[in-house]
Amino acid sequence: MIKTEHTSNLPFDQHMSIALMAPRPVYVASAERDLQADPRGEFLSELHAEPVYRLFGAEGLGVEVMPPVNQPQMGAIGYHIRSGVHDVTPFDWKCYLDFADRHFGRK
Repeated sequence: MIKTEHTSNLPFDQHMSIALMAPRPVYVASAERDLQADPRGEFLSELHAEPVYRLFGAEGLGVEVMPPVNQPQMGAIGYHIRSGVHDVTPFDWKCYLDFADRHFGRK
């Protein structure tokens, strides 16, 4: 297990982990008051993974600015930040299921 104080010693950044999933769909969600999850960092990780998605012909995230609260973005990379704290809410589930439907044939 990696202790939190040593994460800067890791030989990669989170955007590299997300880029390894390209061109498969990936979704990340945050809550505006879940600061330990680093919502801005999560968004930036997806944004910086996007060039690899484009390399494979996928649309990536499709935005360059962090979207407003409760307004999901859904390309091959999906993201939302919702109001509230660390949790999984009905809003999250709706977004996850809409994203899955979009990529797996229901929409």
